[in-house]
Amino acid sequence: GNVTGSASSFTGALAGDVTGAQGATVVAANTVTAKALTGFVSGAGTVSANDSILSAINKLDGNVALAAPLSSRNPMQIALRRWHDANQSGNTTFAVETYPAAVAFDGANIWVTNASSASVTKLRASDGACVGTCTFAVGVSPVAATFDGAYIWVANANSNSLTRLRASDGACVLACTLAVGFSPVAIEFDGANIWVVNGASNNVTKLRASDGLCVGTCTFMVGAQPGAIAFDGSNIWVANQNGGNVTKLRASDGACVGTCTFTVGGVPFALAFDGTNIWVVSEFSGTVTKLRASDGACIGTCTFAVGSYPVAVAFDGVNIWVANFLSNNVTRLRAGDGACVGTCTFVVGTGPRGVAFDGANIWVTNSNSNTVTKL
Repeated sequence: GNVTGSASSFTGALAGDVTGAQGATVVAANTVTAKALTGFVSGAGTVSANDSILSAINKLDGNVALAAPLSSRNPMQIALRRWHDANQSGNTTFAVETYPAAVAFDGANIWVTNASSASVTKLRASDGACVGTCTFAVGVSPVAATFDGAYIWVANANSNSLTRLRASDGACVLACTLAVGFSPVAIEFDGANIWVVNGASNNVTKLRASDGLCVGTCTFMVGAQPGAIAFDGSNIWVANQNGGNVTKLRASDGACVGTCTFTVGGVPFALAFDGTNIWVVSEFSGTVTKLRASDGACIGTCTFAVGSYPVAVAFDGVNIWVANFLSNNVTRLRAGDGACVGTCTFVVGTGPRGVAFDGANIWVTNSNSNTVTKL
């Protein structure tokens, strides 16, 4: 317990965390090193002189997680785009600008590309609030976005460029506009590089995320009119809309290893990775196809019906979510077997165009309502 009074009059011996006689007290090492971190949570931010030891550890842990190398992330973390921690609460709709298309999560905020406004909107994921400046100018027709652990990258289809914004404040730092191929329409981060689908060039561009540079060979041919991209931890997958197929390239060097083209149904329009399989949305067929990522094989039943004109797909750790543009809803399928379990269709706004998972909730852009829905 605590001892009070004059130090000069204290003559007893101390026991417990501090031991010894007056003037010769000792703090045992394990008194400090063995203390439990009560209240520990992985945090974020810069450690300052005003932080407690616990607060500093919280921040350091969160920052280390963001900077963790690709090799430290398991397939599920990659499938979930888990460069961040989860947020909670939801089920509501928020206004954005004109024709919201794509949506990305940065660990704290939701970023929405407004295709007809040449801008992106940043909303706090916990409550959908605009905090400070939340609209940032980008290029013409921004239609895709991804997060690399520090920056939001936006593909500007009609500017033939990418915009890179610091996620913490939306600032342009160093080179923030980068030229790519014709009509960049999809974008992905592989843990080290940014991959861009150039829809009118029938190729993909690979840029080093740290500085946006092309290192070595950085353009790779794929199929006809590529429109979507996904990363499986080792390979980049590209959906070729006019080819009715998907292309698999080794992420380290862009090489085709073995069989690298796989036929799917209809017009493949969107892709997602679930930790084991690649899910391909075919917009004209109203289906999704499940291919084993290791070899592109269809195992058992691998094509599943969804809504009308599906155009986007995301994985939440358990389920696959598909945005159905003409049905004004999203479909939820169990990733393990493609089954509908319980309620599997959810009404959203008009013209759902993009879908993303924030660790707790699904976000859907409603392009014809100029809103985003949080489920």
